[in-house]
Amino acid sequence: MVLAAFVLPLALHSSPGLGDRPAREASIDAARSALTRGDGIDAEMKLRAALASGAARRDVAAWMGKAFLEQEDLGKARTWLAPGDFGPGTEADGWRALGLLEKLQGHLPESGRAYDKALRLIPNDASLWVEIGRLRYAGGEHRAAIAAAGHALELDPGNVRALQFGGQLVRDRYGLLAAIPWFEQALLHDPKDVPVLLDYAATLGDLGRASEAVTVTRRVLELSPKNPRAYYLQAVMAARAGNYELARGLLLRTGDKLDGLPGVAMLRGVVEIAAGNYELAGDALEEALRMQPDCREAKDLLARAIYLGGQYRYATLRFKDEIARDDASPYLLTVVARSYEVLGDRLRAGELLDRAARAQAPALRVMPHQGQVGELLAEGKAAAAQAMTESARNADPDFYDNQALAGDVQLALGHPQAAQERYAAAGLIRMSESLFQRRFEAYAMAGDLKGAQGMVEGYLRQNPTSRAALRAAARLAIGTGDLARAEAILSWLRDNGDARDVRLLSELALAETREDDPEAARGNARAAYRLQRSSPLATQALGFCYAALGTRREEARALLDKAQAMAGETPLIAEARRAMLKTKS
Repeated sequence: MVLAAFVLPLALHSSPGLGDRPAREASIDAARSALTRGDGIDAEMKLRAALASGAARRDVAAWMGKAFLEQEDLGKARTWLAPGDFGPGTEADGWRALGLLEKLQGHLPESGRAYDKALRLIPNDASLWVEIGRLRYAGGEHRAAIAAAGHALELDPGNVRALQFGGQLVRDRYGLLAAIPWFEQALLHDPKDVPVLLDYAATLGDLGRASEAVTVTRRVLELSPKNPRAYYLQAVMAARAGNYELARGLLLRTGDKLDGLPGVAMLRGVVEIAAGNYELAGDALEEALRMQPDCREAKDLLARAIYLGGQYRYATLRFKDEIARDDASPYLLTVVARSYEVLGDRLRAGELLDRAARAQAPALRVMPHQGQVGELLAEGKAAAAQAMTESARNADPDFYDNQALAGDVQLALGHPQAAQERYAAAGLIRMSESLFQRRFEAYAMAGDLKGAQGMVEGYLRQNPTSRAALRAAARLAIGTGDLARAEAILSWLRDNGDARDVRLLSELALAETREDDPEAARGNARAAYRLQRSSPLATQALGFCYAALGTRREEARALLDKAQAMAGETPLIAEARRAMLKTKS
C-alpha cells in the first residue's frame, strides 16, 4: 500500500499529458508570438519543443503550417495543413493557412473551399475577409474582391490589413494620389507595420516624391533589417535619378530574395548595361522575358545589351521572329538594322531602318498576339471575335479582362463609342496605364476632344509622373494650339529619359519653332534627324525649322522634298514652302 501511494504521484508527475502541460502551452504561445513577428524558423523550433513536451500533432498543425509558410517551404506546410486535422481552438487558423497555401500554389477553387470553412467559424473576422478579397481578386472576381474589402472595413474600420488592401484597390482604380490617405490611415493605427510602409514608400516613389519614399524605406530597414524589398525600392529610386552605380549596389543587397519578380530582373538589366556588363545584363533581361514574354521594354533593353556587347550576329538571330512582326518597336528595328550594318548587309539594314521610320507613330496594340480572339481578328473573322467577347462580358461583367477585351475588339472594328463604354466599365475595377492609352485612342478615334481632355487631366492629377498621360497631354496641347504647355511637357520628358525618342524630339522642335525659340528648335530637330535620317517626322521637322528661320534654304528645300517623298504633301510641308516663298520675296 505504501508502494502504491508512492508510485501513483510519481506517475502523475512524469506523465506528458498532464505534468508538462504548462511547458507545451508556453512553447505554443511563444511560437504564436514568433509568427506574429514573422519569424517562421523560431516558431518551428518552439513548436518542436511543444511536441517534445507531449503536445499532440493536431494541436500544433495549424501553427506549424504557418511557420513553414513564413519560411516559404510550401511542401512542408502542406504536410501539416492538408489533412485538415486541427485541434480545438486552432481550426479557423488552420483553414486560413491552408487557404493561403492553396492560393500560393495556384489552386484557387481549393483555396476558396478552405477559406469557406474558416468563414463558417469566424464570420466577423475582418482580416479573414481581406484574405478572401485577395483570393477573389486573384481569381478575376474583381467586384466581389472590392465588396470583400468594404465588408472588412465595416467590421473593423481600423484594421490595418483591410486599410492596406483598400489602398491597393484604390490605387488600381483611381490612381496613386488617391491611395496615399489609405496607407497613412493604416500607419496611424500601426506605425511599425512593414508591409504598409513598403506600399506607402512605393506609391510615394511612383508619385515622384523620392526623398519621402527613401525616408520611409529607411524606417522599414530600422524595423526589418536587410529587408530586400526596401533595398529594391531604394534601387529603383536611385536608377530613376540616374545613379546607376548606387542602384546596382542596392540591388546586390537584396540577394536572391526577389529573383522571381520581373521588375527586379528588368532593373538588374538596366544597371548592368550602365556598368558595361552587357553579358550580365543580357542574362537578367532574358529572365525578365521568361516571366513576361511580351514585355516590349525588356526586348528593347535586351537588344541594346546584345548590340553594345558586340554580338551583332546574335542580335540578328535572337530577334529574327520579333522583327518579322508588324508591331516590332522602332528601337528594336533600329538596333537590329545597325547590327546588319556592322555585318556588311546594308540592304537589309536599310529595309529595317525604313520600317523603323514608318513605325514612329505609336500604334495602339489593340489585341494580344496570343489567344483565340486575337487569332480571329487576324483572320478577318471580326463578327466571331465580337460575339465571343460580348458573350464573355455578359456572362461575367465584373471581370476586368472581359470588359477590356470587349473594348479592344470594338476599337479594332472602328466603334470608338462602344469601345469607350466597355473601357469605362473596366476602369471601375482597374485603371491601368494601358487602359488609359486605349481609352485615349478611343476618344481620338471618336473626335471627342472634351472627353479626352477630361480623362487626361483626371489621370494626371492622380498619376502626375505617368509618361503615357504626359505624352497624351502634349498631344492634346499641340492639337489645341497650347504650344507653351506642349513645349514644357515635351522638354521635361526629353530631360527625364526620352532624349532618344525621335517622335518626341520632332514634336518638341515644331513646338519650339512656333514659340519663336529657333535655337532650341534647331538643336532638337538636328538631334532627331541624326538619330533617324530615314524618319519622315524628323526630316520634316528639320526642314520646317530651317524654313522658319530663313536659313540654309537649299538644305531646307532638300529636306522638305525628302519628307514629301516619304510621307506625301503634309500641311507642315506646305506651310514651310509658303514661308520660304515669303522670305524670298
